[in-house]
Amino acid sequence: MSVKIYIPRDAAALALGAEQVAKAMADGIAARGLDASIIRNGSRGMHWLEPLVEVETAEGRIAYGPVKGRDVASLLDAGLLSGGEHPLCLGKTDEIPFLKQQTRLTFARCGVIDPLSLDDYRAHGGLRGLEKAVAMQAAAIVAEVTESGLRGRGGAGFPTGIKWKTVLEAAGSRKYIVCNADEGDSGTFADRMIMEGDPFVLIEGMAIAGIATGATRGYVYTRSEYPHAIAAMTEAIEIARAAGVLGGAVLGSGHAFDMEVRTGAGAYVCGEETALLNSLEGKRGLVRAKPPLPAHKGLFDCPTVINNVISLASVPVIMDKGAAFYRDFGMGRSRGTIPIQIAGNVKHSGLYEIAFGLSLGEIVDNIAGGTASGRPVKAVQVGGPLGAYFPRALFDTPFDYEAFAAKDGLIGHAGIVVFDDTVDMLKQARFAMEFCAVESCGKCTPCRIGSTRGVEVAEKIAAGVEPEKNRKLLADLCNTMKFGSLCALGGFTPYPVMSAMTHFPEDFSPAPAVEAAE
Repeated sequence: MSVKIYIPRDAAALALGAEQVAKAMADGIAARGLDASIIRNGSRGMHWLEPLVEVETAEGRIAYGPVKGRDVASLLDAGLLSGGEHPLCLGKTDEIPFLKQQTRLTFARCGVIDPLSLDDYRAHGGLRGLEKAVAMQAAAIVAEVTESGLRGRGGAGFPTGIKWKTVLEAAGSRKYIVCNADEGDSGTFADRMIMEGDPFVLIEGMAIAGIATGATRGYVYTRSEYPHAIAAMTEAIEIARAAGVLGGAVLGSGHAFDMEVRTGAGAYVCGEETALLNSLEGKRGLVRAKPPLPAHKGLFDCPTVINNVISLASVPVIMDKGAAFYRDFGMGRSRGTIPIQIAGNVKHSGLYEIAFGLSLGEIVDNIAGGTASGRPVKAVQVGGPLGAYFPRALFDTPFDYEAFAAKDGLIGHAGIVVFDDTVDMLKQARFAMEFCAVESCGKCTPCRIGSTRGVEVAEKIAAGVEPEKNRKLLADLCNTMKFGSLCALGGFTPYPVMSAMTHFPEDFSPAPAVEAAE
C-alpha cells in the first residue's frame, strides 16, 4: 500500500515554502522509486512549525517540521516513510501539546483530510448533519441551532438561531444565505483556514441553513487577497454539486440549494453586513441604515441570513451530535468552542480551538508561550484593529463575550495580537484613527471626519502640543464616533484608542513642545 505523505497547501504554509517542499518530496520519491503519494492538506494551525510534513504510519501520523526543501533528502534518507528518527521529528502529530490540549469541533478535520476529497470528508463524519437536516422540519432545525447557544463568530455574537428564525418566518418569494468570508481583521485567519483546509464543512453548513430558512441560493463573499481559498471553495462547490450535495435535490431530498463564491476588492468596510450586500449586488460598498434588517430585506431586498464562516461551519457538528453536546462547552452565554487566532510577537502563533472560558493570561503566557523577543508583554489587542488593548492587569479576563464587554473590550473574530514593552501605545492609537479614516465608506460624518481629526489630535499629543487639552479632545471625538457612527467601523474605532489612553497613560504624556527661540 502506498504511503501517504501530507504537505499543506494552506496559504500560511505556502508563504513559508511548502510548495518547494512538495516539489522536493515528489522529486525525491521518484528518484528513489519509493511507493508513496503526496496529499496536499490544510494546515493544522501551528504556524511556527510550518511547513509541517506528516507521514501516515501503522502507529499513527508522525510529524516533521518546520521542513525546508533542502531537508527533504535527509528526511527520506532517515526513513521518513516509516516515521524514522530525524532532528525535525516531532513525534505523533496528535501528541504535540499545542494540538493535544485543544477541543476541535469546527476544525476537527482541518489538516487531517484531503480538503477536496468528498470521500475523505464523509469518512471523518462529514455530511451526517446535513443527512439529519433533510429529514427534519425547518422549524426543528432552527430550534436545534437555537438550543445549542451558537452565536455569531464574526464579532457581534448575535444568536444564530434567532437570526435564522426571523428569516424562516419572513415573507419573501426568494431567500438567501450569505456567508461573510471577508476576513479583514489583523491577526485573523480562521475563515481562510476552513475554506482552504475543510471547504465541505462550510458548504454543508450553508446547505443546512438554506433548508432551515427556505433559502435556495447561497453566496460566499470573500476578498481578492484570498486566491487559494477562492480556488479551494470554487472546486469544492463543483465537486459537491456533481455529487448531489448541492443542486435541485440536496442529497436526493425535496430541498433545493445551490451556491457560489463571489470576490470583493478587499475593502475593510465590506466586512460590515450591509456594505457587503451592496458589494454583492454590484454597488459601491456603502453601509445601509437599519432598519430594515437584512433578515427582512437583505440581498436584492429579499430575506437574507448573513453569517460568518465559523458560525456556518459550526452548524454541521451541532446537527450531527445535537444541541446539548455543543452547549455543554463554554461558559455563561458563550457556548461551544471558539477558534482563537494567536499572532504578533509570540513564540507559538497559530489557531487554537477551545471552549470559551480560558483566561487571556493562559492564552498569552501558556499557549502562545510569551513573546518571541523574550521581552515582557505590554499589551494584547483582542478583536482585530478595532479591538481594545488589554494590559497584563486584565489578563485574568476569561475569553467570553460578556466578560470582555464588562472590561470595555470585545472578542470580535477572536484574533489576538501580542506586543512587547517596546510598543508605543500613542502610535497604536493614532494608527486606529488612521485605519478608520482610510477604510471609512464616507457615508456618515462621525466616522469620516472624526477619524481624520483623531489622527491630527494624536499627532499634536505626540508633539507635546497642549497634551492635556488634546487628550480630552481625543476622548470627546471617541465618544462622538462611538455613539454617532452608522456602523461598527466608526463605532468600534474608539475601543483601541480609549483603551490605550486608559491603560497606558504614560505613552500619552510626551515632553512639552519647546518654544522656538526668539
